[in-house]
Amino acid sequence: MRGKFRTFVDKPIPMQAPPLYRTFPSFLAEHLEGKVQKIALNAGFTCPNRDGSKGRGGCTYCNNQTFNPSYGLINQTITEQMEDGIRFFARKYPTMKYLAYFQAYTNTYASVDQCISLYEEALAVPGVVGLVIGTRPDCLPEPLLDYLEALATRVFVLVELGLESTLDKTLIRINRQHDHACSAEALHRLTSRGLLSGAHLILGLPGETPEDMLHHADVLSQLPLDTIKLHQLQVIKGTVLAKQIADDPSIIHPFTPDTYVELLVGFLERLRPDIAVERFVSQSPPDLLISPDWGLKNYAFTHKVEQRLRSTGSHQGRLYAVRLKS
Repeated sequence: MRGKFRTFVDKPIPMQAPPLYRTFPSFLAEHLEGKVQKIALNAGFTCPNRDGSKGRGGCTYCNNQTFNPSYGLINQTITEQMEDGIRFFARKYPTMKYLAYFQAYTNTYASVDQCISLYEEALAVPGVVGLVIGTRPDCLPEPLLDYLEALATRVFVLVELGLESTLDKTLIRINRQHDHACSAEALHRLTSRGLLSGAHLILGLPGETPEDMLHHADVLSQLPLDTIKLHQLQVIKGTVLAKQIADDPSIIHPFTPDTYVELLVGFLERLRPDIAVERFVSQSPPDLLISPDWGLKNYAFTHKVEQRLRSTGSHQGRLYAVRLKS
């Protein structure tokens, strides 16, 4: 004992266990105060592989009707969609703040002036504190990046890129009309502007093996990425993919909920630990979904992933850290 203070050294201080994975709410909490909710919007954009600029027909798996939320109508203005969404959530959380989520199709694929007008309309709605912009890696014109770079100094801005796969053979097969080098370059361009970036990845695309899917984590971990959204391949009515699988079901690797959870755990173990994971699965409307119909809500699936990580003593980045040391 020295003075009036004592130091206890008879018991070692236990080391705090690492978190299971970095969650999207924890990422948002680093940038925004209070509870924040995204409001999904359909601003009437299209895509360069739909209108003939690069291709026609769109991605083989895509039916954008699956993006429509239970609030708002696509024939409404951005302001009306935002206000409908806010009314939907504010009943339960009156003090909630909101992010305008430009989700459907390619939300930078228009004139720069048109994009800016739509973004600013959303930001003018009371309670909106930022933007999340879903787009393609080949649709980031420099003048728009100039605007977003300046915008990010006053509000939250996250640009979410649909990468879908890191394998060029897959990107060709699903008619993405860009390669992985384009995806990597786009992420570096966003980072050079000080912009937050997210990636969207589909696990289970045609021709990919489970090891291919795990390797996506290795590739993405080497890129300047802040967030990632994962989901299982869903076969949707009216898509090219639905016809392809009807003709040859062997083109995709079948998953059960348990085997998909195992894949996710392996993916997380290889993923850089600072990348925030927004989701693991997606749910398309039952009237559009062909397969897989697992009958699990997103939160229930997340719970299964967390249980598996906890039971195995694993966590995000476990194997990434091993590779760094080797």
